[in-house]
Formats: sequence, structure tokens, C-alpha cells
Amino acid sequence: MGDTSFWMFDFFGKVMPIFFVVVIGIIVLSAGKGILQWGRNNKQPVLTVDSRIVSKRSQVSHHQHQDTNDHLSSYTKTTYYLTFEVESGDRMEFTVSGEQYGLCAEGDAGRLTFQGTRYLGFQRYMRVSGEEGTPGAFRSMNP
Repeated sequence: MGDTSFWMFDFFGKVMPIFFVVVIGIIVLSAGKGILQWGRNNKQPVLTVDSRIVSKRSQVSHHQHQDTNDHLSSYTKTTYYLTFEVESGDRMEFTVSGEQYGLCAEGDAGRLTFQGTRYLGFQRYMRVSGEEGTPGAFRSMNP
């Protein structure tokens, strides 16, 4: 009977190390993926191209946490995205700050600056009044 009462200790002695290694492996792979993307972006040239904003979207995630005193805390995080279409017709979506998201509107045309998958900025062209819809209806806001 003594041998059967220790099955739980044997189970945790074998399963918990495997579980621990899997969790650590997932964390290391996630961090490695981010570091690799960062390195790839750094190797890419900084490009500035004419583009137009074709879409805006946001993603809200909600998180709750209960501490040891049974206090429930929650927070939300909003991630903002802009989709740009360049002259070739290709589209690229970038994560942007809330401030940048609020300043941009679908249909805005301007100069998009990026490096790989990293958004660096967008300078809108100023609309020339009365010329909406015609080619050249936009001009740079910066001289």
C-alpha cells in the first residue's frame, strides 16, 4: 500500500518539469520572434513613398485580474492600425499610436515612411480647395 500512495508525487515529479520546460520554451520562442523581427527591420532601408490611407481599425482587449485579497482589477488596451495603399496598389498595415490614429482619416494622401514592418510616420498632403477629385488635388504640407 505504501507504493500506491506515492503515485501523486511520482506524477508531479515527472509531469511538472515537462510543463515547466514547455512554458519556458513558449516564452523564449515569443521573445526570439520579436528580436528576429526587430533585427530584420533594422536591416531594411528606410523608405518614403506616396500613399493613401484606405482603412483604419482598432482592436480592444480587456483583461481582468483578481489579487490575493479578492480585489478585482481590470484594464483595457486599444491597439490602433492604419492600412496604406501605395502607388503600385500594394497595401500595408501598420500599428500606430492613438494620437496618430486620431489625426488620420480614410482617404488621406501623403508620404508614408517605414522600415520593414516598422511604421515611422505619415505626412499628409494638404487639400487644395475646389480641386477635390482631380489629379494633383493634393500638395505637400511641408515646403
